[in-house]
Amino acid sequence: MKRPEPVQVVKQRRDAALASLLEDVPYIRFLGIDFDRRGDELTAVLRYSDHLIGNPVLPAIHGGVTAAFLETASLVELAWGLMWQDMEGEGAEAPRPRWPKTIDFTVDYLRSGLPRDAYARATVNRSGRRYASVHVEGWQDNRSRLFAQATGHFLMPRSDD
Repeated sequence: MKRPEPVQVVKQRRDAALASLLEDVPYIRFLGIDFDRRGDELTAVLRYSDHLIGNPVLPAIHGGVTAAFLETASLVELAWGLMWQDMEGEGAEAPRPRWPKTIDFTVDYLRSGLPRDAYARATVNRSGRRYASVHVEGWQDNRSRLFAQATGHFLMPRSDD
């Protein structure tokens, strides 16, 4: 019987896979989005910066930044799910990222995004070989008090893409 991999090896493989997924997307770096990983669960973190403000009078995070943040959380959740399937075998290598394509994305702005860090968590409602549906929620200080939520539909990459 084979011994299970040490937890540090598994953690390093998962962290390397997540880093490889994010490193080639300059827009994620520009917005300052990070991801907190706990097992297979991801929470997107939009670090506050003055360049994210759309209305300095309020001040409020720009609506386009909010939409991009929620869409990014959705896309990364889907791509991470594809990578997760490929990397969880014993001694598996981190697979190359495969990105879904957005079909449509609808944002509900529930209140102004305040000048502070924001968080988002995406839930995949359905994911098949060709199509996925995702719901994502964004909050700041209190998870039960959302500032935005969205629903998106995505074309999934084929395994030979």
